[in-house]
Amino acid sequence: MTMHKIRGPACGPEDRVAAGMDGRVGWGKRPLILVVDMIRFFTDPQSPFRTDLTACIADINKILTVSRANSIPILFVSVAYHDPDFEGGLLVRKAPALRSLLHGSDLTEVDPRLGRRSNEPLLYKQYSSCFFGTPLQGMLQASGIDTLVLCGTVTSGCIRATATDCVQMGFHCIVPETAVCDMTEEAHRAALSAINALYADVVDVNEALEELERIGASIRQS
Repeated sequence: MTMHKIRGPACGPEDRVAAGMDGRVGWGKRPLILVVDMIRFFTDPQSPFRTDLTACIADINKILTVSRANSIPILFVSVAYHDPDFEGGLLVRKAPALRSLLHGSDLTEVDPRLGRRSNEPLLYKQYSSCFFGTPLQGMLQASGIDTLVLCGTVTSGCIRATATDCVQMGFHCIVPETAVCDMTEEAHRAALSAINALYADVVDVNEALEELERIGASIRQS
């Protein structure tokens, strides 16, 4: 199969701004931290999809620490199937390694370095977006959440798909750039550029921490 390249001038950040992209949506009033697919499937040395996510885990833990101290809710998401070929359809045919993600498998467990707590729910999905085929939208609306802070992996897959659905469903979406990760730096950077152009605000992790502290203080004073 021939892969066709799009030809034309490079489009850098300044060009996108001039074209009317890369705007800022900002934060709402009620954020939730959504930790996507930080599971052993991506981190265990025995997994076919293993990647060294040590630096990403460190920055996610910074987000979690500040959020826990400020009573900002946290939700973890994993992938798991009872019948991968039936539930996962063509996605599993495209990525056969996903067949190992069976309910009850160690590979579906959240990486223990994130210290998931008993009051931090774990939601299971079968496809890329955390919204597709899950009760996530209803859970957020029932809880009055208006902002999702996306952390996890992979930037070019589940993070991008979830960010796309966020904006389509009317949620503010924040992506701390070093609290998400991918299998290659090239894929990570390309995905961040696309996400920031159209779907979410990609921010420095320290900016996210400061805003979470500010929101926490505002909640305590209300």
